Amino acid sequence: MQEFLIAIHRDLTGKNPVPSPDQMRDALKPYQEWIAGIAAAERLVAPVKRWDVEGRVITGAGDVAEGPYAEKHKSIGGLFVIRANDYDEAVEIARKCPIIQYGAIVEVRMAIPAA
Repeated sequence: MQEFLIAIHRDLTGKNPVPSPDQMRDALKPYQEWIAGIAAAERLVAPVKRWDVEGRVITGAGDVAEGPYAEKHKSIGGLFVIRANDYDEAVEIARKCPIIQYGAIVEVRMAIPAA
């Protein structure tokens, strides 16, 4: 099995955040159940982390800007590592994230072993 990073991107700082606070409340229990299911299947490698809304963006010129991204309305709402046989299986796990239905974007990246 391989390890995959799951990053959940949301608008946490915009004037009209997506998902909205009400949508996030509605999604909380299904999200917790989704994570629990991944853990119960022994596919959760690294614990689920919530990340600060703030951040810093460093450009190629070495400039540092208040973040979290170059696009200020985007933020990482969740970040964790799972185990899957391949990209297809990792994507199937990730696509079940209940926050997607409210406008969040889930990114899947395969871990590359250090040389």
